[in-house]
Amino acid sequence: MALVGAMALTPGSASAAVVPAPNVAAAGVVTGPLPQYVVRARPGKLAALTAELRADGIQPVATISLIDAVVAPLSAAAAAALTADPLVAEVTADGPVQLESGSYDAASDPNSMFNDAAIVGAHDAWSRGFTGQGVDVALIDSGVTPVTGLAGPGQVVNGPDLSLESQSVGTRYLDTFGHGTFMAGLIAGHDPGVDGDPSNVAAYQGIAPDARIINVKVADALGRSDVSQVIAGIDWVVQHAHDSGLNIRVLNLSFGTSSLQPYQLDPLAYAAEVAWHNGIVVVVSAGNDGGHRLVDPAIDPFVIAVGALDTNGSTATQDFAVAPFSNQGTRRRGVDVVAPGVHVEGLRVPGSFIDSTFAATGRLGDRFFRGSGTSEATAITSGVVALLLSENPALTPDQVKHLLLRTAHPLSRSEDDDASGFGVPDAVDAMDGSPGPAVGQHFRLAAGTGSLEAARGGVHVTVAGVALVGEVDIFGNTVDTSALAAAEAGLTSWTGGSWNGQVWTGASWAGASWAGASWAGASWAGASWAGASWDGASWDSSAWMSGTWS
Repeated sequence: MALVGAMALTPGSASAAVVPAPNVAAAGVVTGPLPQYVVRARPGKLAALTAELRADGIQPVATISLIDAVVAPLSAAAAAALTADPLVAEVTADGPVQLESGSYDAASDPNSMFNDAAIVGAHDAWSRGFTGQGVDVALIDSGVTPVTGLAGPGQVVNGPDLSLESQSVGTRYLDTFGHGTFMAGLIAGHDPGVDGDPSNVAAYQGIAPDARIINVKVADALGRSDVSQVIAGIDWVVQHAHDSGLNIRVLNLSFGTSSLQPYQLDPLAYAAEVAWHNGIVVVVSAGNDGGHRLVDPAIDPFVIAVGALDTNGSTATQDFAVAPFSNQGTRRRGVDVVAPGVHVEGLRVPGSFIDSTFAATGRLGDRFFRGSGTSEATAITSGVVALLLSENPALTPDQVKHLLLRTAHPLSRSEDDDASGFGVPDAVDAMDGSPGPAVGQHFRLAAGTGSLEAARGGVHVTVAGVALVGEVDIFGNTVDTSALAAAEAGLTSWTGGSWNGQVWTGASWAGASWAGASWAGASWAGASWAGASWDGASWDSSAWMSGTWS
């Protein structure tokens, strides 16, 4: 499954070693080398874009298949014209990268976590004594690795590992992809001994540094997961939100699928809505393909859909704009808010897929990585919600959304009105608002009786060459979405360690973690899980965007 709203890191200088082609003027005279641009195609359009460029006399000098992009020498006018091409998602100047060896100066970086926290009012909330304390944020993602900033006692509690990697002690719960740890740090990371100090520029602090992360792993080292795993993860969070010692009030979903079925039918959207109606504020990525439809489950109007804000290297609101890759939705269902989502500073996981693949372009010193996407914006917004709930734990999800939207700061650029929702959330302004006891949302309730296959959005994972398709879960068991929806509504979809009649994980809570039950021998269409590798599309079909690093 391609979870298309997920994080999109922005590698720069994708082809710094390529020699630019000469600049040939209209008369055929060589006037000097043309600058190179990274031209990213819309999903599935790379071949068509390449053919179009060649037909226009533009010869790409490199192909970056990982991000559906080519590198081509272009004049400034040609690059500008390509931004309007329907095959093109993004055009970015290619250029050299200046790496930092061991240190990183957050104060001088306008996109540092310190500055992004100030933009959403986190520093002011910390000054009032509200740092996310007492609030658990469930993170359904690719796991969390205890790197500095997330390694303190009690910072992260492991829920179930529902990924294929749960079968190995060396990978269980850990983030071999590098996405989940990045999100966890944005939400609630903090360096040792530093909790909500707005004057400490040097230390890394997430938006809600005293909130706790509940780690529910569903994706593997290449970020791949199936809808059935994600729904099972959401259901687990709902049923175990208030287990002894837990207080899950926020659910972060930094991903989405390209499902086209109505939210009222979609089983993934329904699972998220069930979480909402059970007192959990669900914060979801809008998507990264720049389209006019939000991804699933952001399509559900009850949840908080988050788009990506480009600060343009400034802390002044008048300079802010919606990132071009951020899905804007429609008038019927658009984004609710936007938060910093371009060149954001996050925690790196040494040796993870992201870290290894983009070492030369993504690292900030020894500890950090930079990334762009609605994933980052979602995690930052989840942190803001945690701050608000630490100040007023009695708020309902509808009241939280009302406060967040009604006190957000609108963008000053009129062209961003439809794509920016209510604007940029502000934690302290939301705290100062008054939702009133009668605040509520009155959209049509979802039923969740639609197609699991449609919820996948047409992208599938495969094992041993066999694709997981149809109305079945990862074990090949038939999923009756009507029966599942009834169980979810009754909070019985998980029975011990079983979901949809199959043991997925241990049946009891022990030592702040769920012991993974063996999946060996489980199969779909005769393909065994044991020792198999995944061949499907990646976590984010618009995977690594080609914007340059700051």
